[in-house]
Amino acid sequence: MHLAPTWDTSDCWLATLRHIAKEGRVYVIGTNSYLRGSDVPAGLPGRDGIYGGDEDHLSHGGTAIIGPDGTVLAGPLHDQEGILYAEIDVAVARASRREFDPVGHYARPDVFTLTIDTTARPPAIFANENSAGPDAAPP
Repeated sequence: MHLAPTWDTSDCWLATLRHIAKEGRVYVIGTNSYLRGSDVPAGLPGRDGIYGGDEDHLSHGGTAIIGPDGTVLAGPLHDQEGILYAEIDVAVARASRREFDPVGHYARPDVFTLTIDTTARPPAIFANENSAGPDAAPP
């Protein structure tokens, strides 16, 4: 299970949660705050100048529960307080991992090779607009 608390309430966040779940074959619980101006203590200095009133939304929420295959099991919960519930079956997560084999899929020594060049190199090469490239002689 992957817990993903955030302040992000954008449309992209749900897609991010679904991707994390699908890629990791895990359940993901994305918890987002739902916060209005009325939730900010009245004694906070500058409160009224910062927040646009009691019903001004500081965060619209977006809490969701995602299954290991990327399906949305509950939520997203926007613009309201609440608790989401979903039935989670560990066997489903375990079985879904058989559908994704990162060792066999990516480990292809017959096709891919990783070579690390340990030669010392300068961190930056400065070239002026008259030079033909990093190896060109100065004008």
